[in-house]
This record gives sequence, structure tokens and C-alpha cells, in this order.
Amino acid sequence: MIISVSRRTDIPAFYWNWFAERLREQFVLVRNPLNFHQVSRVALQPEVIDGMVFWTKNPAPMLGQLSVLAPYVYYFQFTLNAYGQEIESNLPTLRQRIKTFQRLSELVGPARVIWRYDPILLGPGYDLDYHSTAFAELAAQLSGSTRKCIISFLDYYPKINRRLQALQLTGLTAAEQRQLAHRLATIARRYDLALETCAEKLELADLGIGHARCIDAELLGRLGGCRLTVVKDKNQRHECGCAFSIDIGAYNTCLHGCCYCYANHSQAQVQKQTALWDSSAPLLCSTLRSDDKVTERKVQLLRQTQTELF
Repeated sequence: MIISVSRRTDIPAFYWNWFAERLREQFVLVRNPLNFHQVSRVALQPEVIDGMVFWTKNPAPMLGQLSVLAPYVYYFQFTLNAYGQEIESNLPTLRQRIKTFQRLSELVGPARVIWRYDPILLGPGYDLDYHSTAFAELAAQLSGSTRKCIISFLDYYPKINRRLQALQLTGLTAAEQRQLAHRLATIARRYDLALETCAEKLELADLGIGHARCIDAELLGRLGGCRLTVVKDKNQRHECGCAFSIDIGAYNTCLHGCCYCYANHSQAQVQKQTALWDSSAPLLCSTLRSDDKVTERKVQLLRQTQTELF
């Protein structure tokens, strides 16, 4: 099975000690976000994990402890934008994040660090020229530290509309998306970066831009020296190319404060959830209740042996 760590929150940035403890105990409990009292017990033994994908904007807290990941196959989706604090309010400086990206790549190799420039949005001070310039400057500094960049354009979720309107932020029209994609593709080629889109309907193959599989079984297979037999994740949007994975995060627990975040309902909810954080607890920012039903998650090993391959 593939473990997603996590689309719902930034575990490397805020909950690394908790996750490291889960690896030591070799299991984690995860609440079903659609059924509060349904809890899954997910095994984390290396022999049953085909790969782990980390989603983060700041993996600095884990850089000195990467040895705990030695038994596992893994890679990072590292989001690195150049927005101001009005959009991404609780991040280290851009300079610090670039250094963290470079250091992570030095430690695990550029194939394991995928750069995400997303979501792309427009607003006061953020037009197409801004994104072209910012992308070029970041690409120059990340050159050699990554081999791929994934981009996406702003998606409108009802829970974030008020935040966007307050800051006069908007998405891009189809014409603007194509125009900017052409510019970014030209820059990416300059720095030998593969460029892909995340869950976008827009076809950009003529610009050399493919559709991403952010949970990428092929990449995990290459990193692990095997082949993984997977199915598409039906829980994601139709345009998403990700392989099926088990996400071990929890909504309303990310402290970055990004105005475009779909994973937090409100600041009040975040404060309520994060107040429950205990680095030794099997659940992230939650405690088991007497009326919870805990079920062992079925394990399906995806990797094929040499005998199976030939």
C-alpha cells in the first residue's frame, strides 16, 4: 500500500515528531473525515508499505532525522511559491525555504524532491508577468535540486471564497492559463525541468506539459527497484491521475494559514483541533472515544517480485 503524508495537513512541518513516533510503533490511527466515529488502524511496518509520499511547504523539522525513513521508499511533493504573507501567512522566509529545498535534495537526491508551484492565482501584485518572473527566479535557484515541477491553477472551494474575495484574488481564464503555461514551459526547458499539471482539464501537450500523477506508482517503483500494480484513486477528482493511497492526516490541523487552503474550514476549527495534539497519541490531533469503532485497514502489497515480473 501507498501512504500519503498528507494532503490534509503538513505533517513534516508541524507533526514530524508525532509521525516519527508512529513509525517507531509501526501503526497509526486515522479518522474517516466523512464518518467521525469510524477509525482505521493502518500498519506502518516497512514490509507492508510500498511507498510514502510527503506533501509539505516546510520539511525543515525532519531534515536531521531522515534516517528513520531508511527502511521505506518515499519522495516529497514540496510546494514552493513566491507569494506574500497576506496569502501564505505562516511560512519561513522564501530564502529559508529555498535553502531547505536545496538541503533536502542534497540529503535524499533530486529525484525524490518534486517542486510544486501551486496554486497559481491572480490579484493585486500577482499578474502573469509576476508569475513568469517568480517562476524563473525559483527555477534558477532550484536547478539541480529537482527534476520536475508540477503546477496547478486556483480551484474555487466554497469554504475559501470569502477569503479570496477579501484579498481580491481570482483564478485564471483558460486563455490566461495557456498563455502562462507557455511562458513557464519555456523557462522549465531552460533548466531541464519536466513540467506537469495537477488535476487540470486543460490539455497542454503541445507545449510539452503533461498531466501529473502526484501519487506516482511508477516513480515509487523506480526508487524501490520494483514494479507496483496500482489502480487510480477513485476518491480524487476525475482529472487526478494519482494512484490509490491511504492518507493518514487530519483536516483542520495545518497552521500555515494559506488563504487558498481547502483543508481548513476556519481558524476556529484549526485552533480547536490543534489544541488536542499529542505527539505520543496514535491519532493526529484527536483522542479515541468510547463510541469510536476501530477497524484494521486491510493491507494490499503492490510490488511485484522478479518471479512475478518474468
